[in-house]
Amino acid sequence: MQLLISVAGPADARAALLGGADVIDAKDPRHGALGPVPLPRLAAIRATVAGARPLSAALGDAAREDALAEAVAAAATLGVVFVKVGFAGVTSEVRARRLAVAARQRAEGETRLVLVAYADWRHAESLAPTRLVGIAADAGAAGVLLDTASKRAPLFAIQPVASVAAWVAAAHAAGMFAALAGSLSGPDLAPARALGADLVGVRGAACVGGRTGRVSRPRVAALRASAGAAPPPPPPPASRVLVGRGILPERDVELPEIVRRYDEMLHAVRERA
Repeated sequence: MQLLISVAGPADARAALLGGADVIDAKDPRHGALGPVPLPRLAAIRATVAGARPLSAALGDAAREDALAEAVAAAATLGVVFVKVGFAGVTSEVRARRLAVAARQRAEGETRLVLVAYADWRHAESLAPTRLVGIAADAGAAGVLLDTASKRAPLFAIQPVASVAAWVAAAHAAGMFAALAGSLSGPDLAPARALGADLVGVRGAACVGGRTGRVSRPRVAALRASAGAAPPPPPPPASRVLVGRGILPERDVELPEIVRRYDEMLHAVRERA
């Protein structure tokens, strides 16, 4: 299982890299579960990561097709590998599908689309997580993420473990990777791994001062150990990093394969049947 750490800026990104995060995720926690960072800051985060790990970016909750398409295209120009899109305020499957297709059409080159379902979907006035899986598959998304819109309670306090397991299995059956997030901490990672999650996303537990604080390298390292797989090698000094573009395959692949292609020294991860 891979570990994603959400970072608000370059300093956070460097700490996440040194702590052993597998995926670096650009997100502004002051603006909700999927708060996007401004493009200049996203570019600065990308420069810090410098191709050492896959970079993802939260793009917020979809509202208008044109605005969403523009945001996806902008992230793609910066070499973002994953763009995460939520659907708070969208209760129509038809509407959600149109938004997802608009995003997928602008996810060009290396960029892959990840749709975000909310465990507290009633609070978010969104669609139930099981309905988002079908929409994501129809739109050609690479994966789905089960998160929480409100950070008042962790994922497993909102959704029973059995329900999360069924959701992960449904995502796998549809040919997508399944990620879990939502105020998760170290003790939550073993259950997430047991449920077959391909990736787990963390922000607050990786920070000193809560989710709006700063990412701590030792906390990331502890979370990496809890995730239960060998950590990736440390990034080289920034001056020696070679930024690699065009190293991802053109076809759609699962998350573990993408991560392996980014860094051949990563240990092989468990393959799904």
